[in-house]
Amino acid sequence: MTTTEELVAQVNKILDDIGIDMDGLFETFDIPSISFRLKENLSLLQELEDDLSRRVGETTPSAGFSDKKNKDPHIQWIYKKKRNRVLALERLRSAITAHKMALALISANYTFFMGKKLVSLRELTRENVERIKAVPNPVQLGRVEVLPHLAYSGDVLRLLARESVDVRESFKFIKGKLREKGTVRNRGIRIEVEYWENNRLKKARLDLPTDADIEAELRQRYGRRFRWRVLSFVKTRGVLINNHYTVDNLALAYSILDPENGARKLGLDLFRYYFLTSENEREGLGLYPDIRLCIDCHYSIFDLPFADEKGFRTGHGSMLLIRKCEMEQALVGRRKDIANVPNHLLGGVLLYGMSEYSEDKVAELLGIQADELVEAVKKFVISGLHKRLFADTKKFEKFMPKSDKAKQFLALLQG
Repeated sequence: MTTTEELVAQVNKILDDIGIDMDGLFETFDIPSISFRLKENLSLLQELEDDLSRRVGETTPSAGFSDKKNKDPHIQWIYKKKRNRVLALERLRSAITAHKMALALISANYTFFMGKKLVSLRELTRENVERIKAVPNPVQLGRVEVLPHLAYSGDVLRLLARESVDVRESFKFIKGKLREKGTVRNRGIRIEVEYWENNRLKKARLDLPTDADIEAELRQRYGRRFRWRVLSFVKTRGVLINNHYTVDNLALAYSILDPENGARKLGLDLFRYYFLTSENEREGLGLYPDIRLCIDCHYSIFDLPFADEKGFRTGHGSMLLIRKCEMEQALVGRRKDIANVPNHLLGGVLLYGMSEYSEDKVAELLGIQADELVEAVKKFVISGLHKRLFADTKKFEKFMPKSDKAKQFLALLQG
């Protein structure tokens, strides 16, 4: 049985070899070959991670390692060994995350065929990989161009050190955007009310929406004799992606891909990701491990794709996503009414209804076909769901069937 130090050395050697091999593999950009190699690498790395994590545990390097007063070389050596083990485990987990993200990205954007037979990623073998054909899917999720730039060796900082100053600055900017906590959004107010009932003073606590008319609401419940005070606001807060391996890989990949506009491209890809998929799909996709399933507060990265638009206001991208997530919840149980409208087109329909964008602008923004979007809007209007989800339905009027338009016209004539 190998010692822990031998296992650490083996892990680092394997990760170095993977980094070299993957660089060469992306020169041809043969998707089936890349997928097979990623699958093989991931299987090996997960076995190593199980073994190493069992030996190292979840400990971090002790503070004693950096204690300058402690000059005992034996103790220093123990700290150094412990640090090397933890760093190897961190590197291994970063590499595993990169492989998972790459495989999820390929699965979301390609369909594999062997002849006319549909083949899954798990069915790729050394014997059949040369006969497999990868066909691009009509709708793109994420960005396939970032595949060569993920940290397959797990050593993010060493890979970043090879790059220019512009790439490093872009990396810091993107990472800062992904690590920022969402701006608090008050979802409600918690208040305490004192009121009289049967000549007795009583107290009650209520949660009300932020836009509620508090005085009118309390007068309706408790009459005229009451007083109230705010106890707290019901708030939401948190990071967009709660996984630093995912954050590091995304920041590295997009900063190398485009040092000048990498953050904007990532913001647009994340925006499309939420609009083109349903919450259930996002749960199983794995494109961005540990990303929030739904958005409930403002993240500035979603403003970057819209910052150059006329009349832009801070929070524009986030508010569209918040409304999309709220509408998803409102559609629970009603999806059968538009079962023939796929999720990516439904996202386009919702964006069209909640924004000032035309059909062509929505299609361009989400990367979908404009004619397919128009057909989806027509089906959505026939179902009547536009009246349930949107207060203002003027944008949908031109898509109403002619008979409905005639009825509406007659109703106007009759007053």
